[in-house]
Amino acid sequence: MRHVILILFAVTGGLVTSGIVANLYRILARKPRSRAETLAYYAVMAVAGPSVLFENSTRSFRRKECSALAWGFAATIAGYWAFLLGLLVLDAGSVI
Repeated sequence: MRHVILILFAVTGGLVTSGIVANLYRILARKPRSRAETLAYYAVMAVAGPSVLFENSTRSFRRKECSALAWGFAATIAGYWAFLLGLLVLDAGSVI
């Protein structure tokens, strides 16, 4: 049972971290214009990706632009990505 709770906590922590980074980026940044800004955008999206992927796939599913199978695949990828990000967050928290 402890492992299941740890997995759920990691996924939740990854989604929260992803959402915070995605929304901060939307508030503070503009569209990347230079090469350095594009590289910074990709670095931010490595962390913000699960939230952005889940949001975009859900929007497409609600508009009937993708199938339930495609939405499920995107949600699964976003969940696994959030899990990995959450493990990094938990590991960083255990060091401190």
